[in-house]
Amino acid sequence: MEAAVAVSVDSDLEKENRAHGASSPEELIEWATATFGDSLIGSTSFGATSAVMLHLIHRIAPETPIVCVDTGYLFPETYRFAKELIERLRLDVRFYSARMSAARQEALYGKLWEQGEEGVKRYLQINKVEPMQRALDELGARAWMAGLRSEQTEHRSGLRRVERQDGRIKLHPILHWTAEEVSEYMREHELPYHPMFEQGYRSIGDHHSTIPTTADMDPRDGRILGKTRECGLHLPLTKEQDQSLKSSGL
Repeated sequence: MEAAVAVSVDSDLEKENRAHGASSPEELIEWATATFGDSLIGSTSFGATSAVMLHLIHRIAPETPIVCVDTGYLFPETYRFAKELIERLRLDVRFYSARMSAARQEALYGKLWEQGEEGVKRYLQINKVEPMQRALDELGARAWMAGLRSEQTEHRSGLRRVERQDGRIKLHPILHWTAEEVSEYMREHELPYHPMFEQGYRSIGDHHSTIPTTADMDPRDGRILGKTRECGLHLPLTKEQDQSLKSSGL
């Protein structure tokens, strides 16, 4: 990759969104690659339609490292699906997990996801937030591409295509795509859905907190971990966490 062109912390996000708000996903990824170079990463959960964003990166920015946070509680089908896509698209995927194994966590703390909202928060912090923050740090990421779509959750409906999250630029190439557009892209490029999609699993996370949904339900209703339907990765850090990272020079 060519050397990155620096984008300062005080970049005018409004200006960038005016410039890229109506651009295609391919154009936004091309801009991000030219702008951030080796400090650009992607992320994936290998969920129901993750092949779309992964295929876009494969086409436009194939050298981009892609982070997958492995909680240790993914479905066996997810691990096999990940292997299939990595091999087919020749992806550079880096798996990050909690510093403490799932078995050790359960031995010491029990099933945190069954311990109310505080237990859920602790579970997410240990298994999702901390590994992702570590990945961003170790990979020197100044910009992060994610396949979020505005129709998925209330939080995502308020996002812009170019954001700042915890001091980094966050890019959402397919933010405004509808489910129909996602399906059309998958048909056009003959991309596979997650193997559990046909069983009604339209939003797929950890096996202990994912259930199938019917066509008349919101797909995120199949995610039953706590009150929020956000996984924690895409929410800003708390004030205390943000201050701790800043103190560490991140």
